[in-house]
Amino acid sequence: MTKRNKNKKTVWFKQVRGSYIPVAWQGWLTYIPYIYFLGASALAVDRSSHSVSDTIIGIVPYWVSALVIMSWIAKRKS
Repeated sequence: MTKRNKNKKTVWFKQVRGSYIPVAWQGWLTYIPYIYFLGASALAVDRSSHSVSDTIIGIVPYWVSALVIMSWIAKRKS
C-alpha cells in the first residue's frame, strides 16, 4: 500500500447547503433507517395526540435527537 491509499478517506456523505446527502452505500444504509424512524415516530405520536400542537410538541424531542445523531455521523463521514 502506498501512502496515498492510507490517507484516502471513504466519504459516505456530501455536504450541500448546510445539510448532508448520502453518496455511498454506507451513507444510504444509515440514511434509510433515519427516514423510517422520522416517519414511524410521527405516526406513533400522532396516533395518541388530540391536536396538531400535541403532535408537534410530541415529535420535536424525537426528531431533534435523531437530527443531532445523524448530523454527527454525516459530519464525521464526509
